[in-house]
Amino acid sequence: MTDALKFLAVAALILGAAPDRAFALLHLAQSGTTTPDAPPPDKSTTPPSEPPKTVLEKDETQGILGKTVRDSAGKEMGRIVNVIVDRASQPRAVVIDFGGFLGVGSRKIAVDWAALRMGGAEKPDQITLDLSRDQVKAAPEYKDGAPVVVLGAAGATRPLPGNGPENAEP
Repeated sequence: MTDALKFLAVAALILGAAPDRAFALLHLAQSGTTTPDAPPPDKSTTPPSEPPKTVLEKDETQGILGKTVRDSAGKEMGRIVNVIVDRASQPRAVVIDFGGFLGVGSRKIAVDWAALRMGGAEKPDQITLDLSRDQVKAAPEYKDGAPVVVLGAAGATRPLPGNGPENAEP
């Protein structure tokens, strides 16, 4: 181990390390010790406590990104591609990609979170939208970076807070 410390000391000098550090390494190598004199670790500090944990049962939760959204008749309407949250970290809307084939002719619409119905006893993984196809077709398209107009549960549009009423489409 002392040869390794000598090598480190010489390398430190060549690479321009502070001379006092290089000489300290060289001194260690010559003295035959393998570790520098270091103060003992402070045992008064306690390790950080673990954060609280909650177990969510599989049948009580589900991921929704990429899930198919159906109308009340059970017909496929589109897929959830994004979830919009407000500044209080509460889900406000989902962005659903409606129609199209391989991305051609598709439209993304922001839909109010309250317009979604998650599962039920018969079909726990099914997501249903409380809006008609006509209401969705008439809604303004969602675009990244633009003000978000959310299609409400009753079919009305409304801006998210902070976007101002001037950004809502009639």
